[in-house]
Amino acid sequence: MFGINGPEFLLLLIIGVLVIGPSRLPEYTQKLANLVKEVRRMASGAREQIKEEVGIDIDEVDWKKYDPRQYDPRRIIKEALLDDDTKPVSAGAPAAAVAAVAAEPAPQQPARVVERLAEGEAAPFDSEAT
Repeated sequence: MFGINGPEFLLLLIIGVLVIGPSRLPEYTQKLANLVKEVRRMASGAREQIKEEVGIDIDEVDWKKYDPRQYDPRRIIKEALLDDDTKPVSAGAPAAAVAAVAAEPAPQQPARVVERLAEGEAAPFDSEAT
């Protein structure tokens, strides 16, 4: 807390007790206790207000769903590339449907046509494309 370790905290506590003095120490401890109670009450009130306005309890929210680490683009692309494009037929499907899927021919890829320029012919240029 604030970069203070255990021994430093004890030293500050002892200095605080010496500065405040034994006569005013009970008064300040009571003020500290009241401050802690007030902060807890305010936090509880904020929680209740959020619950009333939003309609959900903060403890019931699935925070893993909002974890930004799940949106790593490398992981998303990897999963998309490794996904199988074919949809499996469920085990409870009728035999005719399973046979139809199995007998379905693979889609034909159109032959790629490559047009070559004659030797010495200039490539087409589109002045609006730049």
